[in-house]
Amino acid sequence: MTSKITKIESRQILDSRGLPTIETTVYTSKNKGTASVPSGKSTGAHEAKELRDHERAYHGYSVQNAINNVHNILAPKLKGLDVRKQKDLDEKMIILDGTDQKERLGANTILSISLANARCIAQLQKKELYESLGTGKTLPIPFANIINGGKHAENNLQIQEFMIAPVKAKTFSEATQIIAEVYHSLKEIIEKRYGKQAIHIGDEGGFAPPLINPRSALDLLTKAIEENGYQEKTKLALDCAASEFFDRRTQTYEIEPKKQMTREELTEYYIELIKKYPIISLEDPFDQDDFFAYLSFMEAVKGLQIVGDDLLCMNKKRIEEAGNKEFCNALLVKPNQVGTLTETKEAIQLAKRFKWNTMVSHRSGETEDTFIADLAVALETQQIKIGAPCRSERTAKYNRLLEIEEQLGKKGKIGKIE
Repeated sequence: MTSKITKIESRQILDSRGLPTIETTVYTSKNKGTASVPSGKSTGAHEAKELRDHERAYHGYSVQNAINNVHNILAPKLKGLDVRKQKDLDEKMIILDGTDQKERLGANTILSISLANARCIAQLQKKELYESLGTGKTLPIPFANIINGGKHAENNLQIQEFMIAPVKAKTFSEATQIIAEVYHSLKEIIEKRYGKQAIHIGDEGGFAPPLINPRSALDLLTKAIEENGYQEKTKLALDCAASEFFDRRTQTYEIEPKKQMTREELTEYYIELIKKYPIISLEDPFDQDDFFAYLSFMEAVKGLQIVGDDLLCMNKKRIEEAGNKEFCNALLVKPNQVGTLTETKEAIQLAKRFKWNTMVSHRSGETEDTFIADLAVALETQQIKIGAPCRSERTAKYNRLLEIEEQLGKKGKIGKIE
């Protein structure tokens, strides 16, 4: 049969931070599919574990053990399987790993095969990847992290991502134009105010000016949007990544230097920001296990999108609990947090069962692979985080979505935030 897996090969490549990651190719007798896997710097405690060598090469970040697991453990067991049966393939890899967080074989190891297999299916079907993955035809609203903080930058901003979202753009092309124009205006504003040394960029392509107060960053974004006349079309969003500035010993948050806040004080802090700025979405506003804070916050800010990333980690048990208890109302979709395409789809389906919004996301250590762009369209997630319009690993996703928009023509509408 031409659809049987004949060979699986993996190799070590570099991600956007110049660190190793794994790329895998799945072969049949007639075709092949290739995919690479990103890596996060700010990671949740409950996400699937990537496998690193922790030896001298690349300061411990090499992935030769992951590659060896493909060649010596997974490939022999998967050879001969029907490539078209994605779920069977993924389930077999989960069983072979045998751990809750894929720490034996590595989530990066398993995901590289899973995504490469999906590309192989699309090749066999002679379809675009988004057509093979699902039936959706909706282009996602791009959320662009154009000021970087937290673990993604070398400044003193505790909030990790300051994003713009052109929620009223009529097409993905218009949304891309808005983001690019605001981004370049922001560069000029920062350079005039802080000097050329302030326009270096963080991990996700956004600028990392020498700021401490989140309000200063939001003021810069607001000014850049206003300079281009996009106030009616563009809103703001934050990825707080609050687990990174939460002190478990004192149970307080330090969102600004030397200013410890209780969860109640931090709630009021966010509410003041929401009143002053056009913020429509907050991601991980509290520590990943501070459930009471999420519950109270959802009551206090009805109508605001509250996205669970570290809170959920694509973990079905945590999504189920958060949905039943109303800790949040949106899921951040990171395939490498869970480790297979099948589990990614199941997490999205579960989120939609709770009538949540869904937002596909890149990672801070990205590759030029554009899989998530096709995934967002295929599963109609309506939203996507792909970083600033800068650096090829980010612009590759914009460009792929522009290509899909052209292919869909009039059928390809841009999403909405409910």
